[in-house]
Amino acid sequence: MTSQDPATGQAPHPLRPGFSARPAPPADPAVFAPDELDALVDHVRAEGYAILRGAFDEATLAELDVDMAQRQADLAAGRLPDKHGTIILDDPDAVIDGRPFVHYVCQVTECSDAADRAVHEPHVVDVITRLLGPHAWLLEDDRFGVVFQDARPGDGVGDRSGYSRIGWHSDWQSGPHLEMWPSVAFTIHLDATSPANGFLRVVPRSHLGGTDEMPLGFEKVPGEVAVYADRGDVIFHDAHLWHGAARATEDGAGAVRRHLRGGWYGGVRLPPAHGVDDFVKNARR
Repeated sequence: MTSQDPATGQAPHPLRPGFSARPAPPADPAVFAPDELDALVDHVRAEGYAILRGAFDEATLAELDVDMAQRQADLAAGRLPDKHGTIILDDPDAVIDGRPFVHYVCQVTECSDAADRAVHEPHVVDVITRLLGPHAWLLEDDRFGVVFQDARPGDGVGDRSGYSRIGWHSDWQSGPHLEMWPSVAFTIHLDATSPANGFLRVVPRSHLGGTDEMPLGFEKVPGEVAVYADRGDVIFHDAHLWHGAARATEDGAGAVRRHLRGGWYGGVRLPPAHGVDDFVKNARR
């Protein structure tokens, strides 16, 4: 009689001849260590994205956890200037666990020293310099700047989430008339990602072509891959890469997906106080 694991209720699978345990999964070809930046940059150029793993230690991430939670609470309570909020990307009536909730803190490097240090981490800056050149600049004070994002669907009675997923798009589509391009985006993950809390979807090499065949919603695209991040990972992607984000399948704490994201640019800087009136919100939510 086959025994069952009391914790899972599942019977153990029989081992195949010649194996004493499940073989190790293959390494993710898009993941690179801080001493592999040449290969990481080559991968971004060829595939449109790559992951830097190991740039942040746990103490730095724990500091960001605390500081981002405080900035989020400050914005929800009206203790931060209006520029740190957004009604374009977020729902001003969002409610989670019965309380007003903000999914975005915009221009976060201007209200958080911890965020400012994180986005200027030397390996991150080195990658950007290799991709965009020594005169690349970080957009911090306009068009949302660097953003702290807390994506969660909300599972309580009366909850109303302002952000849980995003459809296919490219960053360039948000302002094709502007002269600030080219650009490389970065995302610093405070939570590991999975189907439980949502994950990035990308179409490798799509940055090398146009957008004529890009779907308008959340459809499956031939050749797309799921990009899963560990806590502390930095995902880089080209501004022309087709990408989106899948909604969490879990509820409650298991559905939380937090990160810092922003963009470095190699073109013309925006004039002071450019604003977001010409922002093209093309991606479905």
